[in-house]
Amino acid sequence: MRNKITELFNIEFPIVQGGMIWVSGWKLAAAVSNAGGLGLIGAGSMYPDVLREHIQKCKKATEKPFGVNIPMLYPDIEKLIDIIIEEGVKIVFTSAGNPKTWTSFLKEKGITVVHVVSSVKFALKAEAAGVDAVVCEGFEAGGHNGREETTTFTLIPMVKEQVKIPVIAAGGIGTGRGVLAAMVLGADGVQIGSRFAASEESSAHINFKNTIIDVKDGDTQVTLKELAPVRLVKNKFYNEVQELYKQHPSTEQIKELLGRARSKKGMFEGDLDEGELEIGQIAGLIHEIKPVKDILNEIIDEFNAVKRFILSV
Repeated sequence: MRNKITELFNIEFPIVQGGMIWVSGWKLAAAVSNAGGLGLIGAGSMYPDVLREHIQKCKKATEKPFGVNIPMLYPDIEKLIDIIIEEGVKIVFTSAGNPKTWTSFLKEKGITVVHVVSSVKFALKAEAAGVDAVVCEGFEAGGHNGREETTTFTLIPMVKEQVKIPVIAAGGIGTGRGVLAAMVLGADGVQIGSRFAASEESSAHINFKNTIIDVKDGDTQVTLKELAPVRLVKNKFYNEVQELYKQHPSTEQIKELLGRARSKKGMFEGDLDEGELEIGQIAGLIHEIKPVKDILNEIIDEFNAVKRFILSV
């Protein structure tokens, strides 16, 4: 399955694993890369020394390409960048910030740069900044989300119409049918988060993994837009947020309720009541925790089977 994305990253399949906070450690990244996709270490939940440790362990666990995802709102981003360069990481995905800030610097170091966007406007800005590709993330996604509420399958063709660089679809994709549908709409590859969050190699707490496979349609919603939009499972904490909104709170009041390490409490420590549980809408199609290799093989097998069926009709 050779195309622009497999050639850009030197991988077998045009499938990228989402760099999810508290979920995407070295075990998950290495497993995805070993299975033929592109694994990403999620640096957003890591102190600099922890990131270095994960990179070093990932290098020992795979000889295949892997990358690091860095949310640009990270307070010590300069330290993360230094570590990435020192450790020889060749692929960086940036998100939640202005791609102009670091793209030129990273590319001068021989690093392939991809930026995550949620609109045509920001896709064009990323292209102008010199990134090698963009991840176009629709409203269905978990984690940090766009404020525009544009769905993946409307966003992809609109971005594809405007940019010349490769486009990676994200949000609501976790099956072979979803991969094929994204490519029919113009995507050169896909980024999958939620499905890999419910893998054996994911660093998410087992309580959170079990919650993912229990989620049905309508069990998640995007909220906290005043801070950073995230799609959350409707648990006790989510309900507290909604009650606060009824009081027309200030941003400071919302920050006070959120507190510190709320996502760590939920996704990494397994507190299903007080924790922030970030997951995408595709969770409604995730029914089992499996090894990454099995997940990726199932996606590719379904992709090929559906493609053959369509071509035979």
